[in-house]
Amino acid sequence: MAHVTHEQLDRLLEQALLLDDHGALARQLDTLARVYESGEMSRAAILVMAAEEWRQAGQPAVALDRFHEAARDGGEVLVDPRSGIADTLFELDRPDEAREVIAAIRDGVWNPATALTVAETLVAYGDLDGGHEWATEGAAACAPGTTMREALLRTRYRIRVDLGLPEDDLDASLDIAR
Repeated sequence: MAHVTHEQLDRLLEQALLLDDHGALARQLDTLARVYESGEMSRAAILVMAAEEWRQAGQPAVALDRFHEAARDGGEVLVDPRSGIADTLFELDRPDEAREVIAAIRDGVWNPATALTVAETLVAYGDLDGGHEWATEGAAACAPGTTMREALLRTRYRIRVDLGLPEDDLDASLDIAR
């Protein structure tokens, strides 16, 4: 069993960047998750990282499995692993399942980082209205002046422009924050 540190993960990421080998990094992260005992980040967070690397390596089915495993694990993560499940389901051309996962996220407790991820996913797959709604709700859930709120407001602004919607008070608050 292993205690995982941020330093270990940084070294793995650095090596993978130098080698440009996402598959190798994904396998190493899988190994870390299997031997995980404790650490500076949760096992679920490592599984999410592995899932993202599997996606980068062109293995979305394996990534989907890791996202599911992270969701089942229940450990602390910045972004709900189900948002990665939804994004990967879209990638695998399973949009109905992806929308079911997004509905389940909406029905539960979510944080602004998850809202940003869902908004970006929906926009990437052509649902500008859904993306706008998630970005708006995510921004409303943030404390003023936070980096996450500004990211959500910027995303919301881009979507609003694409939708042809007029400027509103939230857009003005982004101007003030700058």
